[in-house]
Amino acid sequence: MADYNLRILERESQLRRRPDISRGIEMPGRGKGVSRVPLLGVIAAGAPIPVPDSDAWQSTPLETVEVPAEMVGRAQGVYALWVKGTSMIDALVDDGDIVLLEPARIVKNGEMAAVWLKSEKEATLKRFYQEKRRVRLQPANSTLSPILVSSQNVEVQGKVVGVLRRVG
Repeated sequence: MADYNLRILERESQLRRRPDISRGIEMPGRGKGVSRVPLLGVIAAGAPIPVPDSDAWQSTPLETVEVPAEMVGRAQGVYALWVKGTSMIDALVDDGDIVLLEPARIVKNGEMAAVWLKSEKEATLKRFYQEKRRVRLQPANSTLSPILVSSQNVEVQGKVVGVLRRVG
């Protein structure tokens, strides 16, 4: 059964098999290139953390992170932030991970986003939900409560397009 499906994928140019190598399956177009993404700071995944202003991540990068080009895809202006906290642990984003974000001012309900709370001058990483005149910033951790704020007090900074985890 597996061989049958592999043959179909090979015929449709979705994969390439190398008979000279044990388990020699390659994905065409994969692994071709690296993108350098600027690491611009820290984002809270827990209680929001203070940052100087909503443009705090537009400064000089702390360093650059090399990621496979397919992680960035066609997204423009992608930047990276270190995650501090565990509010997104059930979405597989843990303390110390690096999130890749595409700059965005608008996100769909349920998308994970970096959000600036204007009056508090704080930022946080949560799932975004627009609810009438307020926004619910929902953690992916059952031990934490959502943050409810006025729509006028929220500014989306970017949506998550990838997560990097260092092992070890």
